[in-house]
Amino acid sequence: MQNLKVGIIGGGFMARTHTAAARAAGAEVVGLASSSPERSAAAAAPLGLEPAAGVEELISRSDVVHVCSPNARHGEHVRAALQAGRHVVCEKPLAVDAEEAAALTALAEEAGVVASVPFVYRFHPMVRQAREETASGRIGRLLTVRGAYLQDWLLDAGESNWRVDPQVSGRSRAFGDIGSHLVDLLEFVSGERIVRLSAATTIAHPRRGGVEVVTEDAAALTVELSGGALGSLMVSQVNAGRKNQLTLELAGADGSVFFDQEHPDELWLGRTDGSVTISRDPATMGQDASRLSVVPSGHPMGYLDAFTAFARDTYARIGGEHPPGLPTFADGVRANCIIDAVLASAESGAWVDVAPVGEPAGVTVPVP
Repeated sequence: MQNLKVGIIGGGFMARTHTAAARAAGAEVVGLASSSPERSAAAAAPLGLEPAAGVEELISRSDVVHVCSPNARHGEHVRAALQAGRHVVCEKPLAVDAEEAAALTALAEEAGVVASVPFVYRFHPMVRQAREETASGRIGRLLTVRGAYLQDWLLDAGESNWRVDPQVSGRSRAFGDIGSHLVDLLEFVSGERIVRLSAATTIAHPRRGGVEVVTEDAAALTVELSGGALGSLMVSQVNAGRKNQLTLELAGADGSVFFDQEHPDELWLGRTDGSVTISRDPATMGQDASRLSVVPSGHPMGYLDAFTAFARDTYARIGGEHPPGLPTFADGVRANCIIDAVLASAESGAWVDVAPVGEPAGVTVPVP
């Protein structure tokens, strides 16, 4: 990994995060390309990077390309990297819809490269411990689930950025941006698929900065999983005081498990005869969780540690290893399928089957 050369496409917060994670994972970040030479220079300078002359030039001198550009440009940037035979990390959502995401996945498979999506919350050690609690059968047959991803950065009607423009971010805003993380985490920890859902969306402010708003600020879902469990999910970017609260609870016949991303070193285990909160400690955790616990117990781990672990596992896969739980383009397609189903349900008011890749979301008869 010390000889792996990484190029960054994009110049915002995620580009900075990917740069830090790549360096911490042992790679060399060789340059950055943004939407113009001026933006490239401005974004590269604080990171100590050389701005690239353009995307093609950056790709030509990179082994791995991290795509952190706005959603609508993911497709063109991923295709350019794959056609050059480069490994790719692409921010979520992978594409503007499931059809495009599936096409990018097929192209990556044809190129024979590693292609991953940073669903980085999988890489909190206590998320892996929650997954083990479920997979081992310790909570029993899954009965119900509940989850939420809540933020407040778009609560003010005066707040706006490129994500509000559907021509740049795609048809879904709040759910595509952070709901994709929530559903990936749910399916990863539970080991089950969402098979159908009923969704409603809402827009908090009809106009932002004098421009009509057409993408959602919040979404509420009822979901059914492949094993028969029912659940409720809430996604919002207009919840006052909530900065980045991602929570997930799985309730089974024998117990429950609850994770809160704002307290990532803890995991709540529910039992009828007494519930406990356990702290991150490799001495008591499963092998996969312990593998990701890279600092001694009592020393906090957080988002950047999870991001670095994701980058490290991506680069390990490039090196021929097979680390467990690496989110690939196939997982990106899965998230896009669910996003499409949410939009279809919100538009129709009906339950929608989460269709396999390549098939349109199917509307079903509303449940009385």
